[in-house]
Amino acid sequence: MKRFLVSLSLLATAFAATPSSAQEKLIVSTWGGNWKDGAGIIAKEFTKRTGMEVEFITGGTLDRLAKAKVAKDNPESDVTYTTSHVGYLYQSDGLFEKLDMSKIPNAADLYAAGDRGGYEMGVYSYVYTPAFRTDLMPEGFKVDSWKVLWDKSMEGKLGLPDFDPSHIVIASSIMEGKTPSDWESITDKLEALKPSIKAFYQSDATSQDLIRTGETPVQVLLSINGYHLIEQGVPVEIDIPSEGAVVGIGALGINAGTKKLDAAHEFINVALDPAIQEQLCEFHKCSPMNQKAKVSPELAKLPGIFTTPEQWEKQAIVLDDETYAKLLPLWKIWFTENMMQ
Repeated sequence: MKRFLVSLSLLATAFAATPSSAQEKLIVSTWGGNWKDGAGIIAKEFTKRTGMEVEFITGGTLDRLAKAKVAKDNPESDVTYTTSHVGYLYQSDGLFEKLDMSKIPNAADLYAAGDRGGYEMGVYSYVYTPAFRTDLMPEGFKVDSWKVLWDKSMEGKLGLPDFDPSHIVIASSIMEGKTPSDWESITDKLEALKPSIKAFYQSDATSQDLIRTGETPVQVLLSINGYHLIEQGVPVEIDIPSEGAVVGIGALGINAGTKKLDAAHEFINVALDPAIQEQLCEFHKCSPMNQKAKVSPELAKLPGIFTTPEQWEKQAIVLDDETYAKLLPLWKIWFTENMMQ
């Protein structure tokens, strides 16, 4: 009987130590919908390698940041998936762990834009750039410069996001030979865009609806949404202006105070594996961060998909996260008061 009890005890101990047991799940905070599905590609490979299951908690970008601040001393997640400039806000509030790069060997092969300052790693990039309905604009129409959006022929045709004016502010600054930090010197130029604006969209869904119905035949559009519309048969063309397209970066950081530090590092390392990068980018229609990732020729030829250092240099407008994070609230206030009234 004693031998049987000892065996049961050992079995219980072994079960408790199994990585797939409930208490050993890695908790990842991310967006919902397709974004969660994309993160699931990373999670599946992570579980295959480690035996540890992944559980997702989802929400909006700023909602999740607010919750993380409240739960600072007892984080509800181990890893956070967010945009890199919002990741800076996590960093500045002490919500991210400093990364141990020795535990993320795949980071050695990233493009320069993948290193977001030691507290988060870029996983993929997308662009906000002009796009238009080819069937609703004149034959031969192109947005080969952001300046086109100010043309008189654009009156009442343009759609812009109301939740984030950074793209048009950053692009306008570059177009005018300024830096985004000098944005106050180009506010007259921004106000001159008002006749072109037909509507503001509040979400990815409303953006797609406005261009699908033709209410805004031209938009400053998230490239991932544009390629989704194209797959649905909507005749959309995505252009990269001569000044470049405004880059956004999806990034991963590790929540300060996590008790699964090694596993969290491995999740990021898996996300940066060339093979996982390829799957992730084919799924989202986005650009890989690992230079060794080999996306399909069909994806690589699409506008806004950067697969060479030269493309990053010539076609991408990348603003550092600190400047982006600090200026965005000012841009929102000014934009609401002066462009949306």
